[in-house]
Amino acid sequence: MKKLLAKLLLVAAFAGVAGTLGLGSTAALAQDASAPAAASETASPAASTATPAAQAAAPAPAAAATPVPPNKGDTAWLLTCTALVILMTLPGLGLFYGGLVRSKNMLSVLMQCFIIFSLVVVLWSIYGYSIAFTEGGAFFGGFDRLFLKGMTPDSIAATFSKGVNVPEYAYMAFQAAFAAITCALIVGAFAERTKFSAVLLFTVIWFTFSYLPIAHMVWFWAGPDAYTDPAAADAATAHAGWLFQKGALDYAGGTVVHINAAIAGLVGSYMVGKRVGFGKEAFKPHSLTMTMIGASLLWFGWFGFNAGSGLEANGGAALAFVNTLLATAAATLSWTAGEWIGKGKPSMLGGASGAVAGLVAVTPAAGFVGPMGSIVLGLLAGLICLWGVNGLKRLLKADDALDVFGVHGVGGMLGAILTGVFAAPSLGGTGIYDYVANKVAPDYSIAGQVWIQLQAVLTTVVWSGVVAFIAFKIADIVLGLRVPEDEEREGLDITSHGESAYHN
Repeated sequence: MKKLLAKLLLVAAFAGVAGTLGLGSTAALAQDASAPAAASETASPAASTATPAAQAAAPAPAAAATPVPPNKGDTAWLLTCTALVILMTLPGLGLFYGGLVRSKNMLSVLMQCFIIFSLVVVLWSIYGYSIAFTEGGAFFGGFDRLFLKGMTPDSIAATFSKGVNVPEYAYMAFQAAFAAITCALIVGAFAERTKFSAVLLFTVIWFTFSYLPIAHMVWFWAGPDAYTDPAAADAATAHAGWLFQKGALDYAGGTVVHINAAIAGLVGSYMVGKRVGFGKEAFKPHSLTMTMIGASLLWFGWFGFNAGSGLEANGGAALAFVNTLLATAAATLSWTAGEWIGKGKPSMLGGASGAVAGLVAVTPAAGFVGPMGSIVLGLLAGLICLWGVNGLKRLLKADDALDVFGVHGVGGMLGAILTGVFAAPSLGGTGIYDYVANKVAPDYSIAGQVWIQLQAVLTTVVWSGVVAFIAFKIADIVLGLRVPEDEEREGLDITSHGESAYHN
């Protein structure tokens, strides 16, 4: 009966999306789209200057009567970066998380990452891509790309340079990898005690009602070719995502990926409850060797995550690559130094955690800040996230098993907010590009941009938190969130999957 109810719930959830969110959108393919309608209201000054490298490309608008064929170099780069982002989840995140749990739960974590990845990329192709990246409303896209309808090898998507396109299939796959790792990140918060079926049901609901709308709000826009004059720019911006209209900067997912996932994880850690023996037994990582390998694969794959988010093989990609290298190294050093001073010894776990903290913090800033700004951001991220997994975690009294909130939540918020500071040209940043004037806007305001960044952070926190609570509650009612105590003590590898990671 529970399985039947679960299936009915999934059908109802999808039907609810279709009925509630079907806003009559128009896919903006260069081959068949009409130009954006005139705006009914004037866009704010912050929104009138589109960001040149915030990973926000929509299918290319019809401003170009004869679309330019995709550049082979850009296409090859984007496909390579897509493969690197897939590597981050499979096996990077799986090994990083797997090494941190007890040996009896190693396979359960690997299984969750593996199956969540597979589940999300299928859902992405069925309806996720359409809701996130076609025109609809300010909060949700439409259904013109449902089941990838109308997409062909000749379909193109915009980049951040006028007249430059990439194959839409490549862009769709790149974004699918982002969606998949975001959902997989969440499981670390309630590892070692949650039913596998409940995790999957939660993932479907949260992906549909949290990841997709936030991706649309932050990253959807008409593309640079629509910004031909002030009136056209206002009209195009009026059809963009809600936070994009405000001018929020998020190069590769500080809000969409890290804060979004971290808040869901924190809510889950409260709703699932603490592990048996929490606070009384030592829950030591069973293989820091695996964790170090996973962290290294994450760092390697993150070059695709960040440097690929500009969608072009150009100087912007090189800047994002350098910033990803520098911020991560700086955060590794600062976390290690802080731990060395505070605990008397530097640990491998601390070094790996510091690297991930730096990667998280630089994600929203990668293409907007200068190299020295990324180093400062990394140094701050290492120390502040160290506090996040120690002092803040104790204050929250949550059993966030693998410190998803302490690293991804705290690091994501820090990076998102400080992007508004270090993106300033006066501090070595790129500023905000004005596609109407075809130059960097001259009037960058640090205070104004930080306020916009704060709005994006708060929107993500509230939206993800509410959706996560509802999703966990539904999963609990239908399937039950937690395994029985005896199964938890024996370990999820055997009780949930019938196999063991290691044999004596």
